[in-house]
Amino acid sequence: MCTAITLQSLPGSAYLGRTMDFSYLLQPHFYFVPENYRWTNAITHEDLCNPYSFMGIGQELDGVLGFFEGVNEHGFAAAALYFAGYAKYDDAAMRDASDTQVASYDFLTYILGHCTSVEDLLNQMDHIHIIGVSDPLTQTVAPLHWIAEDRTGNCVVLELTDRGAEIYHNAIGVLANSPDFPWHMTNLRNYMNTSPWQMEKAVWGDVQLMPFGQGGGTMSLPGGYTSPERFVRVAYLKMHIPPPENTESAVISFFQIMKSVSIPRGAVVTVRDTNDYTQYTAFIDLHTCKYFFNTYENLQIKTVDFPIALALSDTIVDLGRIVQPMTFEKL
Repeated sequence: MCTAITLQSLPGSAYLGRTMDFSYLLQPHFYFVPENYRWTNAITHEDLCNPYSFMGIGQELDGVLGFFEGVNEHGFAAAALYFAGYAKYDDAAMRDASDTQVASYDFLTYILGHCTSVEDLLNQMDHIHIIGVSDPLTQTVAPLHWIAEDRTGNCVVLELTDRGAEIYHNAIGVLANSPDFPWHMTNLRNYMNTSPWQMEKAVWGDVQLMPFGQGGGTMSLPGGYTSPERFVRVAYLKMHIPPPENTESAVISFFQIMKSVSIPRGAVVTVRDTNDYTQYTAFIDLHTCKYFFNTYENLQIKTVDFPIALALSDTIVDLGRIVQPMTFEKL
């Protein structure tokens, strides 16, 4: 389970952020992938070269480095979210050998290294085929879909289902998990009367009904942690907050919104008797390529700048683990 949103500030800056909710314990690190980095395609076993550098949060296990989200030097960002019960990947045997075939866990590595914008991604997708491959963490083919945004604020969702590969313009700038994106957009119609304004009194026959103070207009908002409920809550909140005036305001707005969908341990338990909870929350400024993040163990918001000085490196650079002990400041 995860939730992702986009934001735009009044000066025109674009941002992409997400919660990482997972029932497997992650050990995520920040990694920097330099320009012209060469890596081995898990499908064809041939070398691929990334023209562009990027930074992201990922995890390496058994020699496989998979990214959860990231941003490249052109301010193009993307994130992967779970899409259980709906994802249906391409079949490598059915594809033209001249097209690019990449493993599902390598898709972010590929597009962050090859795309400068959402338009660039759209132009390339006709020749990119995503093949489902088991990852070493879950030992399964993780069902995924993706959200991508660029510095113009253009945002899309990519889903592979039994209907094939589909890319949707994401005007609302929200993504959660299953069902598919069109279903979530249709479901928003059930909440058209939700409002930040106070409810007026109502008269039923001879009985006057008065609201319980402020917030009456939000009573229809769902309160659970299912994907449809999280989608509706963050869509409502991001559409009703004041437009952020600058980056600091955008960071504050984002982390306040994501509190509404952050899952504490014990609130959601899987059939494997493991906790599905929010292990980290990350927010990316697409203009500066700067990360803002916190973790379950450390609520303090920390930052990581895009390491331009490392662009000429020829290997991936591990910038360190994101989980750090929390300190408490005294007044």
